Amino acid sequence: MPQPVAALVSTAVTAGCRTVPLPRRLCVAAVAALAASLWIATPAQAQIGSTAPVRIGVVGPFTGPSADFGVPMLNGIQLAVDEINAVGGYLGRPLQLVIKDDTANPDQGRKVSQELMAEKVVATLGFCNTGVALKALDVFQEAKSPLIVPCSTGTAITSTYPAPDSYIFRVQARDAIQAPFMVDDVLKRGWDKVAIFADSTGYGEGGFKDVLAALEAKNIKPVHVARFPLGVKDLSAELTAARNAGANVIFSYTVGPENAVIANGKKALNWKVPQVGAWPLSFPFFLEGAKDAAEGALMVQTFIAEPSNERRAAFLSSYTRKFKGKVSVPMAAANAYDATYLLMYSFLGIRDGNLNGRAIKESLEGKMKTYYGVVSTYEKPFSVQDKDAITRNMLIIGAVKNGAITFAYPEDAKRNLIVQRKQ
Repeated sequence: MPQPVAALVSTAVTAGCRTVPLPRRLCVAAVAALAASLWIATPAQAQIGSTAPVRIGVVGPFTGPSADFGVPMLNGIQLAVDEINAVGGYLGRPLQLVIKDDTANPDQGRKVSQELMAEKVVATLGFCNTGVALKALDVFQEAKSPLIVPCSTGTAITSTYPAPDSYIFRVQARDAIQAPFMVDDVLKRGWDKVAIFADSTGYGEGGFKDVLAALEAKNIKPVHVARFPLGVKDLSAELTAARNAGANVIFSYTVGPENAVIANGKKALNWKVPQVGAWPLSFPFFLEGAKDAAEGALMVQTFIAEPSNERRAAFLSSYTRKFKGKVSVPMAAANAYDATYLLMYSFLGIRDGNLNGRAIKESLEGKMKTYYGVVSTYEKPFSVQDKDAITRNMLIIGAVKNGAITFAYPEDAKRNLIVQRKQ
C-alpha cells in the first residue's frame, strides 16, 4: 500500500479524534489499527473508497422480562460502534447494526436469527438468555456466520460444537467457571450446607448441573434442591424445607425476578442466611425487587462499575454521557462493548478485506492484534481449540451494599487496578 494513503487515513482519523469526545486510548488504537490494516491490504482487495456499510447483527431481549440486562448489552454495543464509526469505521465503511429483539423467547430468538442470516450480516453479537441462545446456535453454525456472545453464560453455548469447527465465540464467564468460583468462596466462608434454588430454563438447568459438579468436586452434597418455573411468585414452602434441612446458604441460579422472590421469602420467614449465585444477582430485577432483602448477597462478576483505572473510567464516563445515566447491569454493557471491539479487530486482521464468515472466524482465532479492553487485555482471546475469552483469573466476587454492587473483598478492589489477561 503506498504510504500517502495510509498517512491520509491516519491524519483523518486523528482529526476525528479532535472533534469527537472519545477517550484518547480509543483514538490512538484506531489510528494504529486502521493504518496497519491499510499497509497489508491492496486498494482492490480492501475496497478502499467504498462507502457500503458493514452490517452486523445484534440479537437480545430488548423488551420483556430480560430487558434489564438486554438493554445494557445493546447500549454497550452501540457505544463501541459509535466510537468506531467516529474514527472512520472499517476502512472508511461505517458499521451498521441490524437489531433484532428476541424478547427472551427461544422461538422468537430462532426466528430473528434466521432473519439476520437472510439479511446477510457479516457476523452477529448477541444473546442474553442461555435457553434462547441454545435454540438458535445451529442457525449461525450451519450458515458459517460468526456469533460472539457477550452475555449468555450457559456452558453448553461454546461446547455444543467441536471447538475447531465452531463459529460460536463468547466474551463472558461461562457457568462452568462461575459455579466453582462461587462454591470455593462459599466454602471459604464456612457455609457448607448448601441449598440450591434453580429455575427450569436452559440457564437454570445448566447452572444447576455446574453447581452440583462443583460441590461434588469438594465431596459435598446439597442439603436441599428446589426447581421452579419462571414467573413463580411464592417459594415459601421450598424455603421452609431448605431451612428444615439445615441449609446455611442459598445458591440461586435464575435470572432476576425469581431471585427477588427467594430473598423476599427468606425475609418473610425471618431466615437470615446468605444468598449467593451467578451474575444475575447484580440485575435490577433483583436489587429493586428485593430492596433491603438483597443486602449482602454475593455474586460472580467480571466487571464492577468503579473507575479503578483509566480504561474503566473512560468507559463509564462515555456510557453515562451517551445514555444519560449510570449503567444498570455493568457486566452486560462492558462485556458487550469489548465483544464489539474484538469483532472490529478481527476485521482488521483479514488481509484481503473480504469479510466472509470463515475469514472472520480464523481472524478471531489468532490473527488479531491485542485489544486493550475494559474487562480484560485481550491477547489471543480465542484459538482454534478455545472459544471462550474469559478465564477464572478475571473473576471477582461482588456484593450488594446499599442497593448497589461493590467488591466483596478489599484485595479484589486493589487487584482490579490491573486489567487481567487470559490464563
